[in-house]
Amino acid sequence: MITFLEGLLVEKQPTRVVLNVHGVGYEVFLPLSSFDRLPAEQQPCRLLIYDCIREDDHRLFGFAGAAERELFELLLGINGIGPKTALSALSGLSVRELKTAVVAGDVKRLSSISGIGKKTAERMVVELRDKLSTGEALAAVAGAAEPSAHDLRTRDALLALISLGYKQADAQRRLRSILPRLKPAATVEEVVRAALAG
Repeated sequence: MITFLEGLLVEKQPTRVVLNVHGVGYEVFLPLSSFDRLPAEQQPCRLLIYDCIREDDHRLFGFAGAAERELFELLLGINGIGPKTALSALSGLSVRELKTAVVAGDVKRLSSISGIGKKTAERMVVELRDKLSTGEALAAVAGAAEPSAHDLRTRDALLALISLGYKQADAQRRLRSILPRLKPAATVEEVVRAALAG
């Protein structure tokens, strides 16, 4: 299987590129989120690859980062989602936005993606929620690369609830419902107690 390709970016269009790797031209399909991060044509380019081999088809799907490829693979594991729909999902929302929508159970947002109906969006929420790591769920909840003191408190409270046996999604739902009612200076312990009390 091909894991990555590194070569000269010969041609680029919003959904596909051609990479010249030692004289061989590889056609690679990719989401808009990766297209936005490509170098100019005739420049060196490295893409992570998902090698999709089927009875009647062999296609390469490329990604600028590991998070995109991992989420693409998770999406392919959902009944009713093929490579085209998975690319559409990654083109419609960023990795962070997709994860946030899954963790929040935002079926409406997911079904706004081209090719994804309400039933498929519901399956995405059910099947992906528990596959996202604690760290990914926290990143989705925090919504920022640099966590503030508030985000760190939320993260610690979430980890505490998960360690007490709550599923990520349930713990996040509880935190979202009680955080607005607490004082800004509430400690992690107070947040956890409030979440446990409901």
